[in-house]
Amino acid sequence: MISARADVVGSLLRPGWLLDAQERYRAGELDRVAFKRVEDRAVDAVVAMQEAAGLEVVTDGEMRRLSFQSQLTQAVEGFGDWDLDAFLWGDWHGDAEVGDLKKERPELAVTDRLRRRRSLSGEEFVYLRGRTRAIPKITLPSPGLFGNFWSPEQSSHAYGSLQAFLEDVARILREEVEELAEYGATYIQLDAPHYPLLIDPETRAFYEGRGWSVREWLELGIELDNRVLAPIEGVTFGLHLCRGNQGSRWLVAGGYDSIAEPIFRNSVADRLLLEYDDERSGGFEPLAAVPDDKVVVLGLVSSKHGRLEDPAELLARVDEASRFVDRERLAISPQCGFGTSVVGNKLTIDEQAAKLRLVAATGARMGA
Repeated sequence: MISARADVVGSLLRPGWLLDAQERYRAGELDRVAFKRVEDRAVDAVVAMQEAAGLEVVTDGEMRRLSFQSQLTQAVEGFGDWDLDAFLWGDWHGDAEVGDLKKERPELAVTDRLRRRRSLSGEEFVYLRGRTRAIPKITLPSPGLFGNFWSPEQSSHAYGSLQAFLEDVARILREEVEELAEYGATYIQLDAPHYPLLIDPETRAFYEGRGWSVREWLELGIELDNRVLAPIEGVTFGLHLCRGNQGSRWLVAGGYDSIAEPIFRNSVADRLLLEYDDERSGGFEPLAAVPDDKVVVLGLVSSKHGRLEDPAELLARVDEASRFVDRERLAISPQCGFGTSVVGNKLTIDEQAAKLRLVAATGARMGA
């Protein structure tokens, strides 16, 4: 298992010239080869930023994705019609003024059996592997995130139940994990923001409206995650839990208390990456449920604003968390990605770089 004390979650802000190239590519004004060169340039830039910050773990910033979870729908047939709104909807909160974040769920439905047309993240990993000497991390979505794509009316001819559909999603993601391991991946993370959404009564009601109780969502979700993350020699697996992150806005508030026992104790993930940047995340007491063989990565640095946290306060919070998890099993990261979709968060690339330097410097002090 990797022992990095400074970590990153996954996504980073897309530069404006990449967003412009994406628009030109969709409009047919830029051919595929030229567009791929722009994507490569964007990845090179974020890798250089992370390495300059002194991070032990780097990602490609998810520069090639529309959203942190979109590579599945982009690479797999059968999801029917979808667009970016599939990943942006919800009852968003926060001070930032953001354009099109939809409250209501768009019309989504799996319309056929899923068929993996290509690797979800093979291109991302192979390119990243060749561009860094740090630990290259690849992120994948948790199977349960796609529960909102199953419709009893429109999907039942392809999958007789929501569970059958999600089991197929897990199968595809496991195939991806095995392929990435063959390519040499040593750190793979599942993003699972849907678990903390069960804390809030309104979002919990949506998930229960899919036909399962909270207990059933947790039990099946963790079982499917564990199929995806079944141990592979030489591969460290992470599980990231946050409360929504788009345009510097968030979906729910509440501590991990009600979901800590089933997730922390039963997940086979080696590293738990947890949101802890403000009071919305509650206290550290739920960390008492973390088994002794897991590392907790404290998401103490906010990706939602440009204000730089006080290094002394970060170390004080690490000390507080060490009451529940041995300090040797604690690491630090941003609380979430800086650009979980092309919408991004309301801070500058320079502010993002300063946050990454802070994470690296704090991680070094934690290990001193």
